[in-house]
Amino acid sequence: MAKVKITQVKSTIDRPKRQKDTMIALGLRKINQSVEHEDTPQILGMIAKVNHLIKVEQL
Repeated sequence: MAKVKITQVKSTIDRPKRQKDTMIALGLRKINQSVEHEDTPQILGMIAKVNHLIKVEQL
């Protein structure tokens, strides 16, 4: 499967708890932190919910 690189570009301060939990589930806790995940439907769904806080690159 393809991989995606996800980088947090905005803070989760003053965001709903659901968005904060999604960021933690993706493995993101700090601004400019990056993680790599497999391109699964579950990960793509999480990316869609917090796409305004992250930058996504296809690997």
